[in-house]
Amino acid sequence: MNFSHNPPARPTFSDLPLRKDGPRGNIWGLFGENDELGLLNYITPEITREATKEIKSGIRIPLDLPLNSFATPSMGRQPFKHEILRFEQHCVNDEVVTMNTQSGTQWDGFRHFGYQDVQRYYNDCKHEELENSTRNGIHAWTKNGGIVTRGVLLDYGRWAANNGIKKPFFESSTITVFELKRVALSQKVNLRAGDVLLVRSGYTVEHQALPTEAHLARHQNPLPPSIGLESSEEMLEYIWDSGVVAVAGDMPALEAWPWQSEKFFLHEWLLAGWGCPIGEYFDLEKLGESCKEAGRWSFFFSSVPLNIPGGVASPANAIAIL
Repeated sequence: MNFSHNPPARPTFSDLPLRKDGPRGNIWGLFGENDELGLLNYITPEITREATKEIKSGIRIPLDLPLNSFATPSMGRQPFKHEILRFEQHCVNDEVVTMNTQSGTQWDGFRHFGYQDVQRYYNDCKHEELENSTRNGIHAWTKNGGIVTRGVLLDYGRWAANNGIKKPFFESSTITVFELKRVALSQKVNLRAGDVLLVRSGYTVEHQALPTEAHLARHQNPLPPSIGLESSEEMLEYIWDSGVVAVAGDMPALEAWPWQSEKFFLHEWLLAGWGCPIGEYFDLEKLGESCKEAGRWSFFFSSVPLNIPGGVASPANAIAIL
C-alpha cells in the first residue's frame, strides 16, 4: 500500500497496541502488513510543502558531526577509517571508507532494535527475515524521498543552564516531559503533525572535552551511562501525541542510558513498535546558536540516509534551513 498522500488517521495513545496479540505499544498493520516506513508515512507532499514556509533567511546548517569525530566510538564499535588510493603515474585518486554506521551522527533504522522479549522488529518482522531479505532496510526511507519536513529544536541544554539546572552528562540523567514542555514554552514553539523533534542537551561538547583515557573507557563499556530522555510512559505519550514522525538528539542513545524501564523502553516502542526513527549524536550546537539569534526554533529539515538495501542504520546527512 502507498499512503504517501493520504495516510490513515493517527490512533490515540490509549488505542495502543493496535495488534492486541503483539507486544506493548505497537501500531503494526496501521499502514499495511508490508509497510517499511512507519511514522514516516505521515510526511505527505502537503507536509513537505508546508515546511518550505519555514525558510526565511536561507541560512543552511549542517547537523552531522565529521565522520571521524569519534576515534574510539562507544560500545566497542569500529572506528571510522579513510584510505586514499592513488592511481600511480596519474593525478587521480579513489578512496575506501570503512565505518560502523552507528559510530557518529546517525539514524537508527528499523533493523537495529527489536522487542527483546518477543524477538520482533517493526511490523512483526522476524530476525530470520532480515538475513534473507532487505525488509525494513533504511533504503526504504531514501526510496521514499528521505525525511524532508519541518524540524523543531528544543534546546534543553540552554534552558537548563539559564535555570541553574546541572545534570551529569555521563550518568543516566533523565530529561523529563515536564522539562521539555517548559523548554517549548520558554521558546514559544509548538510541535505539530509531521515534525521532526530535535533535542539538544549539550552532550557533544562535553564529550569532546573528555581526556583520551575517558574516551577509551566509554569505548570499552558496553553500556556507557549518558544523559537522555526519560524511558517512561509519559515520555512515550508525549512523543506520540505531539504528532512527530522522528526524534533525534545530541546524546549517544537519545534516551538516558542505560534505559530506566523495561516496559517503556523508548528504543523498543519507537523503532520496533511505531517505525519512528531515532537520531543520535546530532550536531546541534550551531543550530542552537542560530535559532537563538533568529528568535525562532522551527526550520526546514532535510535528511537523506545512505541508500543501502537492507541497511541497519545510516549517517543522517541532515541539514536545517532557517
